Parts: sequence; C-alpha cells; structure tokens
Amino acid sequence: MTGSRITAAAAAMLLAAEAPAQTLPATADQVFSRWSSPGGPGCAVGVAQEGRPVLTRAYGSADLEHRAPNRPDTVFEAGSVSKQFTAAAVLLLAQEGRLSLGDDVRRHVPELPDYGRTITIDHLLSHTSGLREWSALVAAAGWPRMTRVHDDEDALDAIFRQRALNHGPGDEYSYTNSGYVLLALIVRRVSGMSLADYTGMRLFIPLGMTATRWRDDFRRIEPGRAIAYQRAEGGGGWEQAMPFEELYGPGGLLTTVGDLLIWNEVLASGRLGAAVGERMEEQARLTDGRAIAYARGVSVGSFRGTREVSHSGSTAGYRAWLGRFPAERLSIAVLCNAAQADASGLAYTLAGRLLDDAAPGPAAAAVDAGDLSGRAGLYVNQRTGRPLRLELREGRLRVADGPELRA
Repeated sequence: MTGSRITAAAAAMLLAAEAPAQTLPATADQVFSRWSSPGGPGCAVGVAQEGRPVLTRAYGSADLEHRAPNRPDTVFEAGSVSKQFTAAAVLLLAQEGRLSLGDDVRRHVPELPDYGRTITIDHLLSHTSGLREWSALVAAAGWPRMTRVHDDEDALDAIFRQRALNHGPGDEYSYTNSGYVLLALIVRRVSGMSLADYTGMRLFIPLGMTATRWRDDFRRIEPGRAIAYQRAEGGGGWEQAMPFEELYGPGGLLTTVGDLLIWNEVLASGRLGAAVGERMEEQARLTDGRAIAYARGVSVGSFRGTREVSHSGSTAGYRAWLGRFPAERLSIAVLCNAAQADASGLAYTLAGRLLDDAAPGPAAAAVDAGDLSGRAGLYVNQRTGRPLRLELREGRLRVADGPELRA
C-alpha cells in the first residue's frame, strides 16, 4: 500500500514537471508575488523533481543602487542552511577514520573548560552540548552582532570563558551556533586545512557546485552576489543589512539555488556514502532516550503527512530555506535578500501546492486570529535567558523580523 502510494505520488510529480511550461512557473510567480517588485529586494527559488531541476526563478532586485535584478544564478548567503556543509565535513573526516563522533571535544580543543561531563563531537552536531550561544554572550558584553566585526577568535574566546553549561551534555536540545564554531575549528585541526579549503576540495569542486564558497573574508568582492536589505526604521524604504563578520561554519555559505539543488540530490542519492548521507539524517537521542527532530546539520520532520529533511537560515538581511521530501523526490531551495522575507513560509507554501497535487495530506488546522493576538509579546527562555519577540502580522504569528510560526 505504502509503496504504491509513493509510486503514484512520484508519477504525479513527474507528470507535473512535464506539463506545459507555464504551470510550475505560474505557481511560483503567485507564491513569490510579494517579492517580485524591481523596486525592492526579493528571492530566488529552485525546484527539483525526480533528481532533476525543473524550475529556477528569481524575483526582485539584487542591488537597489544599481537596479540589478535577482537572477536564478544570483549568489546569496545561506545563514544556518550552511550548518549541513560543516556537518558533512565532520562526517567525511569520521568516514576517513580521522576522528570519531564520540570523541571528547577536548581531545581536539583542549582550551574548552572541563565541565565534569564529556561533550562529544556528536553533541555539537545535534545542538545537545549545553554550550551557551556565543552571540548572546558578546551581546551581553555590549557588542551584539552587526555592531562590530566579530571573528572566530572572538566567538571562541567567549565560549572558552564559560565556566558552566546551560544543561548537561545530551540532556536537552538547545540550538547554539557555538557548537558549529567549534566544529569548524575541529575540521581545521584534524584536516590541517581551513573549513573553506577542505569543503572546496572534498565537496564543492568535485560535486560541481561552482558558485558555492564561504564568506571567510567579508571585504572580498563576490561577483553576482545579492546585497542584503532590511526595512528602514519607520517603514520608509530599504537599507543595507550586510553581514560583516570574519566567522563562518555556523553560517556564512555563499551559494545559489541551483547549487543547493545539486547538494540535495547528492544527499538523496547517497553519493557521499552512508557514513555521510544517512548519518546526517539520523535524529539525535537525548540521554533519557527521547528522539529529537534535529539530526546532524538538518532537521527531520513531517509536512502534509510526508517525511521532510530541511533547515532554514538567517544572517543579517539574508533569509534561506533548503528542504527535500524523499518519498516524493521533491527538493526546494529558497534564498532571499530581504530580512522581512519569510523564506521558510514561501517554501512551505510552494511545497504544499506541489504535494497537494501529488499526495494530499491532512489539512492544516484553522486557528482564530483572536486566539493568536494573546500570544504576541516578549518571551524569555528560562534556561538560556535569551529573549524572543513574537508579533501578529497579517493575521499570522511570527518571530519579530523572522519566520511565521507553524504547527
């Protein structure tokens, strides 16, 4: 029964890909209509079905000063979508026997304090280490991100100064970029190469991801890159919101939707080997045995009744989402250069339309807008102390300047 359903869904998807050329582009144009004005920033979107790209399209402007439009091959920054590439580098080193995911992090980074319990490399990959978020630490010291140039040494210094954890290693899930700062350092120390050089040699060049590289020097001119923007105070027009950091690994990947579709197909086809592809999607378990959605650089969940492997991203004014639905052989990449663009929401809207055609899932539960209004406000994580502001816009509850909340 299950096999026939998947086969029927895949057939329907393939037929959709072979339908008149205007069908899929018209759907994408409708989904991204808010970001199609040449007078503002926008997005690029890529869709692959059955392992082959069937759509790459772009909307809005890449550079408002020079009136340059976004193109399908425009380069954007991918935010935390980047984490899966750092994770892949670590998994490749493990596959080569040069490290083990069960290694004590202090074996490779002895500068990390001894917290009385072992933090493993796998804890870093799955955000279960308990390490405090480096950006929250520098913000508490008076220098939030984007107020000064931070580099990896700044982040590492903040991490190494902490004498306690937010929770015991493996006891809870707590998303933190600090773990991926340490992973980038471990790749450098184990391979003898920077993360940029190692991933270029082992991933980007051999896989044909010719437009992909890391923002390891924010001053470097990057041909074809979209400038990132945010709404100016008061809502009047746009202003630049570019990342100026000398730090990458948790984020900082420069790429295109076409290259991200290549990457998704590489993972789907197992081209990097089971020790990379399968282990990347293996959901982590806490010390009490509970499975969590986060795996190694990606999250694993369900959307419209079908399995989803994805990750979102946000850095300065860039927004990103990359995901795939393995059973349906559907892959979607969205990259935007506007802080107010909900890349995740756009991707899910497009995915919902495609999946509804192929294999209808349960309808989303309706929630009265009045019920949501009482949820808007400022929240504080009791464990980490980090604030989170939720606001109601257009009848939807969203993270302030971030994505829409979804069930």
